Amino acid sequence: MSIDEILELMDDMLDKAVNVPFSNKKSLIDVDKMRELIDEIRLNMPREIKQAHDLVNDRKAILNNAKNEAAAIVQRAEQRASTLVAQQEIVRQAAAKAKEINAAAQEQTKELRDMTNKYVDNMLTKVEELLSNDIIDVKKARSALKNTIR
Repeated sequence: MSIDEILELMDDMLDKAVNVPFSNKKSLIDVDKMRELIDEIRLNMPREIKQAHDLVNDRKAILNNAKNEAAAIVQRAEQRASTLVAQQEIVRQAAAKAKEINAAAQEQTKELRDMTNKYVDNMLTKVEELLSNDIIDVKKARSALKNTIR
């Protein structure tokens, strides 16, 4: 018997049920017969309906798996973002430190250049004084030489 036939029998049973007096359209039916028909429907339920139930259950499992996987992806993305932010902070600090070191190196270079220029200027001044003294001595010697030749 097909499900449609069983449902038709149930409908006939309801149509032929005896009305209970003074009950506002309530009827008496054979409960055992109705349960047999319901069991018959369950036994004759088409395979597609069972597959649909299985699909619904599979869908729930797939959705749960997808939610879990999505949560794991989000967590990994948050960890990666945190790592990138930390790396960016390290790079920023390194750039600041490099700028600081560069400024200090430029300041030291300027100081060394100034000290070197002062040292060279002092040395040239001393050489100039020595040469001036030597020129004076050479002029005196030449003058003395000229005086002896005359």
